[in-house]
Amino acid sequence: MLMSNRDRIARLHYMPYSFRVLQAGDHVLCAVTGQKIALEDLRYWSIARQEPYASAEASVQAERAAKRIP
Repeated sequence: MLMSNRDRIARLHYMPYSFRVLQAGDHVLCAVTGQKIALEDLRYWSIARQEPYASAEASVQAERAAKRIP
């Protein structure tokens, strides 16, 4: 039986400029908004926190929360 990666959350290891797939899937969830992000559309993440973000705005929001900046 073949397993499809369609509509499955992937587990990734985030590195500078790229990421490595640890568990196959077709998307991740934004750590701030909970929005689905297709792996081919993933552009923003935190290496330190190992979190994906749906947009630059979500990335900034997470950074501010981590540093407790209003």
